[in-house]
Order: sequence, then C-alpha cells, then structure tokens
Amino acid sequence: MTVQDIAQDYLSTGKLDALPDGHFIGGKTTPASNRKMESFDPGRAEAFAEFSLGDEAEMDRAIDTAEKAAGHWRQVTPDERCRILNTVARLFRDNADRLAVIEVVDSGKTLAEAQGDVQSSARLFEYYAGAADKLDGRSVNLGPAYTAFTLREPVGVTGHIIPWNYPTSTFARGVAPALAAGCSVVAKPAETTPFTALVMAELLCEAGVPDGLVNVVTGLGSDVGAKMARDPRIKQLTFTGSVGTGVNVAQMAAPNVTRLTLELGGKSPLIAFEDADPEKVAEGAYWAIFSNSGQICSAGSRLILHKTLRDDVLAILTERAAKIRPGHGLSGPDMGAINSDLHLSRIKAHVDAAKARGANILTGGDATTDAETGKGWFFQPTIIADLAPNDPAVQEEIFGPVLSVQTFDTEDQAIALANGTEFGLIASVYTRDVGRAMRIAGAMDCGQVSVNDYWAGGLELPFGGNKKSGYGREKGWEGLDAYTKVKSVTISNAS
Repeated sequence: MTVQDIAQDYLSTGKLDALPDGHFIGGKTTPASNRKMESFDPGRAEAFAEFSLGDEAEMDRAIDTAEKAAGHWRQVTPDERCRILNTVARLFRDNADRLAVIEVVDSGKTLAEAQGDVQSSARLFEYYAGAADKLDGRSVNLGPAYTAFTLREPVGVTGHIIPWNYPTSTFARGVAPALAAGCSVVAKPAETTPFTALVMAELLCEAGVPDGLVNVVTGLGSDVGAKMARDPRIKQLTFTGSVGTGVNVAQMAAPNVTRLTLELGGKSPLIAFEDADPEKVAEGAYWAIFSNSGQICSAGSRLILHKTLRDDVLAILTERAAKIRPGHGLSGPDMGAINSDLHLSRIKAHVDAAKARGANILTGGDATTDAETGKGWFFQPTIIADLAPNDPAVQEEIFGPVLSVQTFDTEDQAIALANGTEFGLIASVYTRDVGRAMRIAGAMDCGQVSVNDYWAGGLELPFGGNKKSGYGREKGWEGLDAYTKVKSVTISNAS
C-alpha cells in the first residue's frame, strides 16, 4: 500500500491496522495490560486506539532486561554495531509510509512533516552507525617513562523520556547514539503519542538489535516516568519537555547522581536588521513559527524587527498567515492540529490574556476546527505586534502558532531584546553584514545561531540550550558524549 492508500483507509475507517497495545520488553510486545488509556487523533478530536498503562513493576522489568543486555552489547564489535544500525535505517525507510501515517494520527502534524521526521530518524541511525567504529580515545604524551591513553566506554543503561511534539525523531536522536556507544535503552514515550516508539522498537529488533537492548514502556509520567528517573540502574537520563517537568526529573535523579541531558523550553528570536530583505525575513519567520503548528521547542516564536522593516515584513507575514488552512494532517492542509485538548486550552489562555491586556493582534487569535469536518483541535495562526520586553507573550513559552513581535533601533537593543528571556535555545539573525552577523552570533546566549535561514543546520550539528532551555547536547558528534565515559590508563615503562 502507498502512503496515500494507508491515509485514505484511515480517513474512511478511523482505524490503523496492527498497532501494538502492549509494552516492548525483551525483544517482544507484551500482552496488553488491564489498565489502558485512549489515544486521540488531534485532527478529529476522537479516540482511535488504546494503549497499555504501565506500572512500576513493568518499568522495573524493562530496566532489569536492559541491564542484562548492556553487558552483551558492549562486547559486540564496533563494526557489527555499525552494520546493525545501518540496517535499522534501511528498515525505517522501508516502513516510512506506515510510520508517517501513525505519526500524523498520533501527533496531529501534517503528513509532509511526519514524512520528514521519519527520514531524519533514518538518517540519525546512519550518522551514528558511522560513529560506532570511530569512538576512539587518545594517546597522551607523558614523556618516555610512561605510556598513557584514554578509553571511551559505554555508560550502561540509558533512559529516554520522549516528548509528544516529535515522538519519532526524538526517539531516534537519543537511541541511535546510545546504541552506537554500546549502551542499552529504556524509553517512555509521551502519553499522547505512544505508538511510533513501539513500532520503531519492533523494527530495531527486526534489524538485528539483540533482544532486550531496546525496551519501551508506555504509561503516565507520574508512574513509569518517575520510576525510571529514580532508578539507580539508569546511568544516563535524556529528557525532552517542559521546564517544570525537567526540573522535577532532575530532582528525582539527583540522589543517584544520574547523568542528565535536558532539552527544555524555548522562546527563540529571529532578529532582522534594516539591510535584510523583507520577503526573506517574512518567509523565514513564517516557517519558524508555523511549522508543526508552533509546537517546537526551538520555534522562532519572537520576531525582533528593525523599526524600518516593521511595516513591510508584517504586511507580508500577516497576509500569508491569514491564508493558512488548518486541517487534518492526512488531508493535505497547510498546518496541522494541536496535540491535545489540554494544550489547546493553554494556548488559548495565553492569547486571551494578551487580548485582555489590549495587545495588538494582527491576525488569528482563537481556537478553531477543521473547515472540512468541523472537528479537531486547532488554533489560528496568530501574530501579536508591538510588545514590550516584559510582556508575558514575550517572556513565556506558548508552544503554539503564536508569534510575538518587537522592534528595535540599534544593534545593542536587538541583542538585549534577544537575550531578554530566561530561555536560550536557538537564535537567528537576518542581515547582509557578515561582521554584524558574527557579532550577534557571539553575543547570543543560546546553543545554536543561524544566519539568513532560520532552520539552517542539520543533525550533524549539536543541539541543545543554555539557561532554562536545559543543558547537554544531542545530535552531532557531541551527541555521543552523554552515552560514553572516559577512562585514563597509564603504564609505567620502567623495566
């Protein structure tokens, strides 16, 4: 079946075939538990399947299984790990249509976005397959009396708490480097998007990943997620999500001194100077905030414009935003759904509060539904202009298709506005002046900076934040650091 066939079948029946409803532990799907939870299609606001709610005992079994598998996997030769991970990438591509449709129905995004996520997931496994046999230590010169070198060793069992906005690619960006480094995996997907992690775990085993090396337990964060965070057998914990939950995870892991990678919130700026092309700025801002309905930690949710650009850029951007057609992700819309009713209410509360403050809302500003069906959880593409630096719409992460706009006169003002939140994930600057671009890049307190293209970069570059956006880096060669530990060995050469 083509992706169009799978999509049409779902739109006609409201069902997806052969979805796993148990956990994935020890190389197989467990029987479904008595405790279940409905999974909703955000584009229809209707339940389409059920999945098992795990408990502490099931998470305990998954960690125990992963601990036993880790001892075997670290003995597998690096070239064999490389071969297996490349096979994983091939199987992901062979199953791309099914994975993409599941991602759409589970998360609410458009099919094109989901297809991109699946391809990037396959590419992550290819990238880290190439790293598996290159994780070398280094020789250290201590003089002729000693021979000294370092080793990079796997940390052991790794825990991965997966977010709902990118359930496929976030699973891959943590699991792929963990396996390349010789670690085992226990993953807990978000409650609203449980299925792609389960299907991907099945494909990993089909590709030759040994049984028990990758385990997935579905359920509530307060149950299985908390158990994972507190367990001393977890040697590295990778969490992607909100600041508040990330702080709680760090506190739970602290007594065991568990290594942490935290990728948390963002309020990332796109800064445009007077020499920038208004059309290119509007284009960049459009994709920066309306991709995935703005449900991206690194979304360009703040547009910081030189005053001479304000009217031209906002005229272009407002016109384009007003024409966006939200709809079910499988029906070919311009923008997909909000992931849950709860999150939709949070976005609406933010924008309603801005209205109450008298904010200048240029377009959008309210919840809506799919025009074809009258169903679903959607929010209109929204632009709020002329905001003060301390306005909540500037300072707080809304995590939806809501753009906050500020203006500036000088370079120093632009820097102050851009750095003027508690977040520091990414930033982008639009200018023809290379020297200015480099000055801005150096002045930004964030993990990534792009110039004249908001989404410039790729999985080959490290990704992560400063300040309350978290710490640690994923993707790129640096993404391996979380899953290895360094050991120094020194040998006396004396006879």
